[in-house]
Amino acid sequence: MTAVAHLRCEYRSNPLGIDIATPRLSWQMETPRMGARQTAYRLLAASAPALLMPGSADLWDSGRVESDQSVHVVYAGQPLRSRQRVYWKVEVWDETGAVSQSDPAWFELGLLNRAEWTAQWIGSALRGAPRSMIPAPYLRKTLSLPDAVQSARLYVTALGLYECSINGQRVGDEELAPGWTEYHKRVRYMVYDVSDLLQKGENVIGALLGDGWAVGHVGWTHRQRYADRPLLLAQLEVALANGQKVAAVSDSTWKVQFGPIASNDLLMGEEYDARLELPGWDVPGYDDQGWAGVRVFDDPGIEIVATNGPAVRRIEELKPISDPVDKGRFDSSRHIFDLGQNMVGRVRFQGSAPAGTTISLRFAEVLDPDGHVYTTNLRSARATDYYTFKDDQEIVWEPKFTFHGFRYVELAGYPGEVSRETVTGVVLHSEMPPTGEFTCSDPLLNQLQHNIVWGQKGNFVDVPTDCPQRDERLGWTGDIQVFVRTAAYNMDVAGFMTKWAQDVTDAQDAQGIIPPVVPNMKTSFLPDGGPAWSDAAVICPWTIYLCYGDKRILETSYDTMSRFMGFLIRTSPALIRCAPEYEAWHGFGDWLSINARTPRDLIGTAFLAYDAHLMAQIAAVLGKDEDAARYRQLFADVRVAFGARFLYGSKVTTASSMPSDAWKRMEDADRISQGNLKAFDYGPVETKVFNDRLFTPTQTAYVLALHFDLLPQEMRALAASELIADIERRGNHLSTGFVGSPYLPHVLSQNGHLDRAYDLLWQKRWPSWLYPVTQGATTIWERWDGWTPESGFQSAEMNSFNHYAYGAIGAWLYMAVAGIDIDPAQPGYKHAVLHPQPGGGLTSARGRLKTLYGDLASGWELVDGKFHWTVVVPPNTTASAHLPANFSRSVTLNGGAASGSILELSAGTYEIVAS
Repeated sequence: MTAVAHLRCEYRSNPLGIDIATPRLSWQMETPRMGARQTAYRLLAASAPALLMPGSADLWDSGRVESDQSVHVVYAGQPLRSRQRVYWKVEVWDETGAVSQSDPAWFELGLLNRAEWTAQWIGSALRGAPRSMIPAPYLRKTLSLPDAVQSARLYVTALGLYECSINGQRVGDEELAPGWTEYHKRVRYMVYDVSDLLQKGENVIGALLGDGWAVGHVGWTHRQRYADRPLLLAQLEVALANGQKVAAVSDSTWKVQFGPIASNDLLMGEEYDARLELPGWDVPGYDDQGWAGVRVFDDPGIEIVATNGPAVRRIEELKPISDPVDKGRFDSSRHIFDLGQNMVGRVRFQGSAPAGTTISLRFAEVLDPDGHVYTTNLRSARATDYYTFKDDQEIVWEPKFTFHGFRYVELAGYPGEVSRETVTGVVLHSEMPPTGEFTCSDPLLNQLQHNIVWGQKGNFVDVPTDCPQRDERLGWTGDIQVFVRTAAYNMDVAGFMTKWAQDVTDAQDAQGIIPPVVPNMKTSFLPDGGPAWSDAAVICPWTIYLCYGDKRILETSYDTMSRFMGFLIRTSPALIRCAPEYEAWHGFGDWLSINARTPRDLIGTAFLAYDAHLMAQIAAVLGKDEDAARYRQLFADVRVAFGARFLYGSKVTTASSMPSDAWKRMEDADRISQGNLKAFDYGPVETKVFNDRLFTPTQTAYVLALHFDLLPQEMRALAASELIADIERRGNHLSTGFVGSPYLPHVLSQNGHLDRAYDLLWQKRWPSWLYPVTQGATTIWERWDGWTPESGFQSAEMNSFNHYAYGAIGAWLYMAVAGIDIDPAQPGYKHAVLHPQPGGGLTSARGRLKTLYGDLASGWELVDGKFHWTVVVPPNTTASAHLPANFSRSVTLNGGAASGSILELSAGTYEIVAS
């Protein structure tokens, strides 16, 4: 029997308030039957569940469609309108001819047109300054309803953060809403079903505003980068039982007051004075005569869009792993709690103290040699919460509008008894279901994978940030560019990265430049991210397409990518990106490499070639054949330019010896997105021949040249051997930084040096992936040597202990060790490539991935010289299972004899034994 389940609309189950006019629908087949696949489907959409029948579906009946497509099927029914709820289900025919039906699902549209917003932006008359904060405004509005409520929706957003309530009950469970966008261009809103919170008679809508990213500190500078105070935009629409429609919108009739949240800031922390609480402020009957009228603000003219991706939520809680350590003195109380895990979120405190007592909660990732919290690396981020008691009753308190990156909590000024129950860590991050698992026979590698996952959790708080603790926490493009593939193994990041792709588009300037951080700050310190950073505009959408088969992210990002490519062409003389004569920013180089400076023009030109290669594939996927041909030619031309400039001793074609029109094939930057060619003269390039080696013998130079296919075939083996020689000269250590490290193990394993890839993986002295693990790390460090016994802490100016970039090794663990990879011709794991490569003394490894089709698994074990391999291929997909090189002489498949080193598998569970 086949079940049809896991119905999703735009990656979400029953999404409320989307603004996508042609949403995509997906489903899964559930059956253990071998070879199970879909042969046809029929989608039904209707305005009510009872109408979901052939002949009755009033919105869409696709009819029987002969297709195995079960993900990203575009809704093609009646045009959708604002506020509309659409019920849908799917019938599936399988390979046996049987038909199965799903249960109904639904999606609901938000407000599709700006004109439908009748609410006004409101806030308090008080504002802070670049270096001073104000209390959090409390806003309220009374509303009388003459009849019972049939249905009600609250549409709400803020410049800043908000938390709403109705009649004293909190609305929704999101945290830090509405998240961080390019506020100069757009802000997201949420939609809530509040039907059960309203009542006949008097009602109260409450809204508490926080500073957040729009108003508070962002990065290492000051406040108010986007707005000078938090503002609310809210629209409540109610349908009554008698058919009447009632609306309550944010306008001049609302009132405002300040209360116990004396200040709040994402970086600095939150101050709460319980003596200033406003009991009952958001319930009917409260006396608000002492409250002031709100101030109405002009419309900032930005887009208001639905929250189509995941929101930040409370995900889990952590308790201290040991009793608190007393670090107090005779004149002060001070205790340190160890949560056992470097996490991101906040702390819930429980205790009692006399009225007027103020406690502080300070946060740190590590302890100093004396056992005190080490906060020097937080730089100007105060990262401290304060609570002042109003009486001696026991309270439970958790801040609302801040988060911290920490493992250790210092509680100071508290006169009561403390225990493990005094504090609880509340983990916050964007709600991304875990999708990947990797385990193996070595506990250090398992801890490394654990650290990678927790680094992702801590830095995926609405945007992909570099670090979560110091005065930075920015969406560095280079960091996510190197990590995105690993991220897509660990969690479902499709919605998260789709939202960020829009942020990239919003951050791009008129010249096509992509900044180093996205969202971009109003006065960014650099307009251009440079090589390996700004290239995220191309690499990240392509990676999401590969991992989820998501063609739409390529469609919506294509103009952004094309404008970016135009900028690169325009500013790369002779196709050398960041050439010495280029007067603007040359990029960050191979950031944090170890005694190995790779020229920035080499990095830039390599990434220009890689971008061209990816753009050719992207254009082909989108059916833009002429663009694809042009980008293929661009890749070929950049490859020639790279060889002419950076290779010695090879027979490369220089610009001066190329056909006269070879440098005139590419677009003028201003017209590249329209697909119209225009001559562009890149000029001649001179080259000299010295010896058979790369111009700059750094590991990253070899890695980029090999991974991006920039070398003549006859030089690849030489380059790989030179790479190995450099590793050996360094005592079996890598020297790569952010740019080279993600590709290094892939280059080694794909070029005949799997043993060396494992050697580097097993290295326990720094620089290495396992060194921090041996030092007790629970997340990935920013620097290879964040702390060493001989030198102590690295420079506090830049020393995060939760920085996911070097966690990009995780993709290699899944691909090469567990053996789970993608077939680009059938992305999203429609056809999987399974190719485990045992080595390094491992005796077993297992990977599991929840794909859009179901669970895909590859787990192997070495027993008595034989390779035992368990493979699970989800329904409606296939896989090519590549046996390791040393295990293909004798093969059995589910007990029967099999031949060949590659086994073509349909859906099902397989036991493979090879020797």
